[in-house]
Amino acid sequence: MTKSIEVDVYGQKLALRPIEDEGYVQELARYVEGQMQTIAQGTTRSTPIKVAILAAMNIADQLFRQERRRQAGEAEIERRAEGLLECIESRIGTDHL
Repeated sequence: MTKSIEVDVYGQKLALRPIEDEGYVQELARYVEGQMQTIAQGTTRSTPIKVAILAAMNIADQLFRQERRRQAGEAEIERRAEGLLECIESRIGTDHL
């Protein structure tokens, strides 16, 4: 049976089943903690739940933006590869004439 990993995020102790190794889980917890601390510093009278929701929204925004950049990069690579293939095919076609 897999042992759980205990982390502390924003004063809440959580027992998590490891996704990867313990260091990775601790890194995730530190990241979330940092996001929550940043939000808490910029707001007044926020409850921990509101801070957690705002942190989750920020992290989701980061994830979505990164995914859009990845998809745009893949589309650019595909466009360039097609251009290179067309160039190669045109060179091969003229070399055999």
